[in-house]
Amino acid sequence: MPHRAHLFSLRIAHAFREACIDEPYRGRRFLRDLMAGVTVGIIAIPLAMALAIASGVAPQYGLYTAIIAGFVIALTGGSRFSISGPTAAFVVILYPIAQSYGLGGLLLATLMSGVLLMIMALMRLGRFIEYIPESVTLGFTGGIAVVIATLQVRDFLGLPVGDMPEHYWDKLALLASALPEFDAMSTLVAGVTLAVMLLWPRLKTPLPPHLPAVVIGSLLALWLNTQGAAVETIGSRFSYLLPDGSMGAGIPPFLPEFAWPWQQAGASGEPIGLSWLLVRDLLPAAFAIAMLGAIESLLCAVVLDGMTGKRHSANSELMGQGLGNIITPFFGGITATAAIARSAANYRAGAESPVSAMVHSLVVLLALVSLAGLLAYLPMPAMAALLVMVAWNMSEAPKSLHLLKTAPRSDILVFITCFSLTVLLDMVIAITTGVLLAAVLFMREMAQMTKVTDITLSKRIAEARLPEGWQVFKINGPLFFAAADRIFGELALMARNARGFVLYMDGVTILDAGGLSALNKLIATCERDGTQIVIADLQFQPLRTLSRAGVVPVPGVSRYMSSLDEALRLIAEPGAASGQPAG
Repeated sequence: MPHRAHLFSLRIAHAFREACIDEPYRGRRFLRDLMAGVTVGIIAIPLAMALAIASGVAPQYGLYTAIIAGFVIALTGGSRFSISGPTAAFVVILYPIAQSYGLGGLLLATLMSGVLLMIMALMRLGRFIEYIPESVTLGFTGGIAVVIATLQVRDFLGLPVGDMPEHYWDKLALLASALPEFDAMSTLVAGVTLAVMLLWPRLKTPLPPHLPAVVIGSLLALWLNTQGAAVETIGSRFSYLLPDGSMGAGIPPFLPEFAWPWQQAGASGEPIGLSWLLVRDLLPAAFAIAMLGAIESLLCAVVLDGMTGKRHSANSELMGQGLGNIITPFFGGITATAAIARSAANYRAGAESPVSAMVHSLVVLLALVSLAGLLAYLPMPAMAALLVMVAWNMSEAPKSLHLLKTAPRSDILVFITCFSLTVLLDMVIAITTGVLLAAVLFMREMAQMTKVTDITLSKRIAEARLPEGWQVFKINGPLFFAAADRIFGELALMARNARGFVLYMDGVTILDAGGLSALNKLIATCERDGTQIVIADLQFQPLRTLSRAGVVPVPGVSRYMSSLDEALRLIAEPGAASGQPAG
């Protein structure tokens, strides 16, 4: 299927059908998918838990997300190699929701975002993600990385801090006030974990660095705790209710149960309920989740296309992401989208089809039911160090620095604006402002490219021997609302002493309503002043615009010619030279 068809196509399970049904799927391909799925599943276990904690909920909800959403999106989506689950990009949106509305509000917002993603898919909006400039994506991902890293300072240093405040400056102030009370042992565990992640790639082994780092950090914390230290672990911070009514430490070693999202606990500990007021309050957050999920999943698919030479179906991928985020909240899973790092690891591990992503989900499920006791020993400082590394990787700092050094000032302004607004205010405001600012700056640059030039003395015009008092002007560039008034204002000044002039428009590719209005004003001015105007060589789009608007020649004032040569011959006639109607 051609790339353009992939952009507009929409069918459920597009990638699975294409890779496993339309193409032969035999045992050898399944073995490759199996090995890749096992590899990525092992990678995903600590990441899913850490990202759930960073989002303000217990770690098992991250595992539920990787299990349910990872499987559903792989089966129903439009990208062959994408691995979906909880991602760092969502932390800045999900954490405030979890603080204000609890788990129930977070699951309800996720469900609403899934519906919005489905609507985007049905409206074939997948390709419009391409219109978000790189300066915007780098700005908000960099801002998200800063916020995520800031949120990890508490566990990295073992600070005695409760819930973090809403605003960024308040977060910094609270962390700064608690710095004198940092825990040296927690900081040691975090530092060792981070050092292993930084140094491990030098060994050039296929094992991802965060796995040995978390294992070493966990063993160090276990030893320190036996020596009397108080390094916090998942088991010491989180607990769950057993069927007999007793409490267990860490994460529950059993499958998630079906439950209505609005029956889950809110911030007060009671079921959050379902009301129109709650839906209205959560709608902005759901919209932000849907937009970010669409951007992240499609950017991931584009990156994988570049790595693999395959082509994803953007709208089918949005459909899969929507279904995943609709189904997952009923089993306790939080927001999911495609993760670029895990997806790239999936392909490098030999994946052939979406089956590898389904295997990855089953591996996480197996870990949940068989390794829950061991996972409770994971230290919180090691998880914080892991997320600091995730934040650094998602920030794409080298790309951002390159943009700041080489990009035009307008792109730098957009980047700084998006980055600052993401950190200080809100990601939705940042993306909206960034896209609008980028659009306005682009329109300004395009408007500045449109020029009007007096070509009366050029060789071609001189050979035509214009009658006295006539001039020829050439317009180059789009005549849209941001440029038209300026261009026709300049033209009126340049032609103020002319008896008539030719407007040569072969360089005008676009004429919008604003340009049409300005042209009509010019013609009205010419009629009032007794000046003739001949418009020559209109391209298809401007000609269609004039036709649809019902613009016709004004006798004695305006005429339209198909070429400049015809216009020059016309004005050489005696009637035109004397100012009388000609033709």
